Amino acid sequence: MCDPVSHRAELAASEFGATAVDGFQVLVRREDVDAVLILSSGWYGSAPILAACEAGKAVYLGGGFDVSLDDAREIKRRVEATGVVFVAEFPRRESPATLRLQELIATVLGAPRLIFCHRRLPVANPSGCGPRPAAQPSTIQELVGLVDWCCYVVGRAPKRVTGMTWSGAGCGQDYRMMSLDFSEGAQPGMGPIAQLSCGRYIPAQWSEAVTYRPLAAMQISCEHGIAFVDLPATLIWFDQAGRHQESLESESPVGEQLLTRFYRAVTAPVGRTHDLDDAYRALFIVEQAGKSHREGRRIEL
Repeated sequence: MCDPVSHRAELAASEFGATAVDGFQVLVRREDVDAVLILSSGWYGSAPILAACEAGKAVYLGGGFDVSLDDAREIKRRVEATGVVFVAEFPRRESPATLRLQELIATVLGAPRLIFCHRRLPVANPSGCGPRPAAQPSTIQELVGLVDWCCYVVGRAPKRVTGMTWSGAGCGQDYRMMSLDFSEGAQPGMGPIAQLSCGRYIPAQWSEAVTYRPLAAMQISCEHGIAFVDLPATLIWFDQAGRHQESLESESPVGEQLLTRFYRAVTAPVGRTHDLDDAYRALFIVEQAGKSHREGRRIEL
């Protein structure tokens, strides 16, 4: 069980959070505020986004889509109703390695067949209980990013998902995995398959174990070759000619490119909600993977 002192601290934080959100709503209505940038997840949940929509201010969502599906549904409804600019941060999409991978798929490697993405994270709170630090993403948050990345590389949404979840004996430990089936026909397994997993099972103080033999961010098997992607700028691929290694550079960091795009979207006459649709879709798929685990069956999307 958790320490009652920690429980009281969480309640106090909740009370402080309610007051802080009220203050934020006042702040965002100011005429000299043009946009709201949310650069990390935290106790405030969807409140800043909803306040920005109410005030008619553009929203840049960084740090991952870390809200419940119900909150995401309400955010989607509010953004579409108000027409505010909404840009979700998907750094994996914009990395030089991903852009080069798409070029290779179109020219050399051929269509994707199998995709593997695995992430291991340190246990959020090695002391046992208490709130998760805002700087550390949740496994769900990580999986949302991985799902979107796979959809982006394949070029379409999956049709089926199968999920499995493990919860450790101690606080802060969990592991989630899922399989995405991108087959377009009625027969499962005839098209691209993606296997994704993310877990916290290594204590944070074992930093050497967390970084031991890191896996490629993405391993992708295509019709005519295979590629290993290490973000943001390393790509190793193989075909009949052998091994090819590319160290890619971009004119500006990915974060700077994303913020520049947000600025252009804010100053353009037409708002953008496509990123919100993609973020909502990825979160919905992760939620359906949880349903698959609970019901012990494959879920049709």
